[in-house]
Amino acid sequence: MSNLEAKFARLGAENAPGQEVRQNADDLRSVMRGDILPGIPVDFSHGDVDAFEPTPGARAAWEEGFDAGGAQAYTEYRGSGAIRDDVAASLAAFTGAPVDPVDELIITPGTQGALFLALGAVVDRGTRVAIMEPDYFANRKLVAFFGGEIMPIALHYQGHAPQRGPDLGQLQAAFEAGAEVLVFSTPNNPTGVVTQDTAINEIARLAAEYNVTVIVDQLYSRLLYSGESYTHMRACAERPKNLITIMGPSKTESLSGFRLGVAFGSAPLIERMEKLQAIVSLRAAGYSQASLKTWFHEPDGWMEDRIAQHQAIRDDLLAIFQAAGFATACPQAGSYLFPQLPELVVSPEVFVRLLRLQAGVTVTPGSEFAPHTAHSIRLNFSQDHMAAVAAAHRIVEMVERYRA
Repeated sequence: MSNLEAKFARLGAENAPGQEVRQNADDLRSVMRGDILPGIPVDFSHGDVDAFEPTPGARAAWEEGFDAGGAQAYTEYRGSGAIRDDVAASLAAFTGAPVDPVDELIITPGTQGALFLALGAVVDRGTRVAIMEPDYFANRKLVAFFGGEIMPIALHYQGHAPQRGPDLGQLQAAFEAGAEVLVFSTPNNPTGVVTQDTAINEIARLAAEYNVTVIVDQLYSRLLYSGESYTHMRACAERPKNLITIMGPSKTESLSGFRLGVAFGSAPLIERMEKLQAIVSLRAAGYSQASLKTWFHEPDGWMEDRIAQHQAIRDDLLAIFQAAGFATACPQAGSYLFPQLPELVVSPEVFVRLLRLQAGVTVTPGSEFAPHTAHSIRLNFSQDHMAAVAAAHRIVEMVERYRA
């Protein structure tokens, strides 16, 4: 295999969330047990935007952008200036630190686009990058793609909230060993762990001390469950010189299909990201940018209702998996569950395929998020409530079929 082939092979899109995995029933026939389980197919690899309607007014705003024609279709590469003004004000109020809409913010094709641009702006061949494990599936793949060297940092996610969070000792050791970049998500995808105030402040302090660039993915920071608090690194008293925060309207607002994200932070890095975006996609879809006018401007009570609906689904699925004996941490935020499966007579990869084929349930294998979490599966529970509950019961039944 050539170096170029190997580079793309490491991206491994076959099991990426939302990617339909090709199956051949004949390959699995020798290990199948039992009949097909009845039930509505549920795809837990991504959220169901039909189960939760998008932010009120999003469609009307998009249509206004469409009606504006070229003025909205061909914005600056970093996005419409007027829309960036509004978004910057909302983000400043939300995070507790000012955002310059001219120099410190870029609108991107989804938060995935923002992550690509941010890592592309700071990772070169040989760059040492500290990465939480488990964490968002694209972090490791993109670092490897850009030629960086991964330095894994353990994220403790089982047990009660005080026991969870990144291993700060490992993180400091990585910084001392020459890590130049740290990338992580909070709330964490796939576990729903929120990095707490003391840890965020310590990460910010260490990054400043060792001059480490930090990219923090805060996509689900609006979807906090009852009793949870959140600390934005960019509002810490001591913080790294180079810090990029990534957010966007996605599962929380059911606007995933609009492919909108934002990155904001250090002006020199935002400038690099704009240059990269100019040759990758030119800009975020112009008409879709108009829908950002509804972000953070939802009707009173709308977000609280959205959170309550997700928390109810979370609690029901959590009860099902815990009753079945699956080690499953309770998410503090976001829309992901990460249950650990018991020992099975088939490999985790085969079980995921059988689950789709025999039970009509699609999940993302845990191996996407860290090498040591292959026996876990990730579920995005932003789904129809009853369908999700029924699908969770089918997962348990399938585990009993194939339990060692």
